Amino acid sequence: MDSQHQGTTQHQFMVDAGAAPAGPASSNGHRRPAMPAAEFHASSEKILAAINKVIDGKAEAAKLALTVLLAQGHLLVEDVPGVGKTMLAKTLARSIDCGVSRIQFTPDLLPSDVTGVSIYNQSSRQFEFRKGAVFANIVIGDEINRASAKTQSALLECMEEHQVTVDGQSYKLAEPFMVVATQNPIEMEGTYPLPEAQRDRFMARISMGYPDQASEIEMLETHQAASPLAEVTPVVTADDVAAMISAVQRVYVSQAVKEYTVALGHATRNSARLRLGASPRSLLQLLRAAKATAALDGRDFVLPDDVVAVAEPVLAHRIILERKAAGAGDTPQGIIRAILAELPVSRDATADSRRG
Repeated sequence: MDSQHQGTTQHQFMVDAGAAPAGPASSNGHRRPAMPAAEFHASSEKILAAINKVIDGKAEAAKLALTVLLAQGHLLVEDVPGVGKTMLAKTLARSIDCGVSRIQFTPDLLPSDVTGVSIYNQSSRQFEFRKGAVFANIVIGDEINRASAKTQSALLECMEEHQVTVDGQSYKLAEPFMVVATQNPIEMEGTYPLPEAQRDRFMARISMGYPDQASEIEMLETHQAASPLAEVTPVVTADDVAAMISAVQRVYVSQAVKEYTVALGHATRNSARLRLGASPRSLLQLLRAAKATAALDGRDFVLPDDVVAVAEPVLAHRIILERKAAGAGDTPQGIIRAILAELPVSRDATADSRRG
């Protein structure tokens, strides 16, 4: 068992040796130090308060969106029209003082509209690169499944490597970088379903769902005159988010939690009800999301419960059911819950997570 972890301090999240990559660079090009724990808590509460002020009754969706941002992932929001998918993405973007762009995906959208294009300048007699909409900290992709597969694939390199390659030249994207894409799973006419390689790039998928009665009544009372989105102002900067990401990367993960995460992945691959189980990339992103969850809960170590909390939104959109299971009414979410219920947790997993 890894014994390098030291106890929680009041001011700083500890480093998980061998697991935490270097933090994102700040605006001046230097590595941003991790944000102190007290400041981390205050900043996350400000962001969540800004989102919950606009999106009524969806505190869990707001927390998951922030979790994905701090885990350096990308978010797929999938639900019927009118439940606040784009509003959630816009509110998250506006609560941070950083570059934001929105792409309305349509069948005639070209890959160059997303990534950019080289244009010949007659005066200088040279080609100049004109940046596309993806060059922003937060990119909102509205109705991503309405664009062709060729245009969708333009995001693959951006989402995985945080860079764009045009005419053999690579251009780094700004940090932090996050894609928040929306799609409607009901209306499939004129759409291009996301291929598995594209879906696997999204750290988590959430469904907004309909608000409860009290939240819907409050929405009718407060959203009549003007949209509350217009009143949202930035509560943190891009450098603040970079420092929060650095803090998340330093959250400690015990060997027992890592083994539990791998066991969960193997259970999906060995399930008779699944044709495709969780990929190694999905397990890496599952652990990153668990670290962000622990940080948001005020801890500098990951518990098995943190893995369980994000397992469904991180894994459900990556697995594929067998035909018999689908015909029997099984769902990916239900199978993930069943696997979690059957998967044994090491007796010492929680103790090892806290051990100094």
